Amino acid sequence: MGAGRERALAEPCDLGDLRDLGDLPLARLADMADAGGQIRECYRLLRKGGGNIVGEVLRGHGAFCDWEHYPPSDVYDDETHSQYYYHAHPGACRFVEHGHFHTFLRPLGMPAGIVPAAAADGGAGAADGFADNQAPSHLVAISMDEAGYPVRLFTTNRWVTGETWYRAEDVIRMLDRFLVDLAYPSLPVNIWISAMVRLFRPEIEALIRERDAVLAASAAAGAGPIHEDRAIEVVSSLAISVEQQVENVARALASRERR
Repeated sequence: MGAGRERALAEPCDLGDLRDLGDLPLARLADMADAGGQIRECYRLLRKGGGNIVGEVLRGHGAFCDWEHYPPSDVYDDETHSQYYYHAHPGACRFVEHGHFHTFLRPLGMPAGIVPAAAADGGAGAADGFADNQAPSHLVAISMDEAGYPVRLFTTNRWVTGETWYRAEDVIRMLDRFLVDLAYPSLPVNIWISAMVRLFRPEIEALIRERDAVLAASAAAGAGPIHEDRAIEVVSSLAISVEQQVENVARALASRERR
């Protein structure tokens, strides 16, 4: 992406437990259940060959090096304008992880009416590159463990990936548009990462809203150019379990059927 590299992950605001799904619309629960089934199927197919999600992304690219993007040119779907890459930080991180995925949506894939947020600190790059698709929004990051499975979701400050800043509610509208419909670098990985955004949609929405709330509070406290503040890196985070989420969705659907 654009500006600078990330440092080791900072102390974020952890949202705690957001597992009550019972009040979600039935259509949302059904979509989450479908996404969970897709994720499990990706795991099943990869395990048959002794593989995992992270191994698929790293395959064929030599030694795994800190900071490098995997695959080297990122994964970009030029029909949906969804994008992601995998990488890791040197040394100890705030999270116990092997590395993490960063997911993005570029302007040509965004819903109508979305524009970059005003650059309150003069550094958010308000409309720079929007017309020519060079103003991506970061959606969510997915932290992976050493076995190649997801363990945490988190959001970051703007400087971390060099994204263009968008309001939380606009970023949430973008989530429906995130779809990587490609065979490269791995069809199971692309199905998996698209389904992860769907399975954990309520949690991702909460993380994005918390991201803006935390940064607004810091700005109000006089923390300076907030989007460029290197002391504010990971803004909100949540530990996750695919299996637990799938069970919670099934339980919520069963409860709805009994009403």
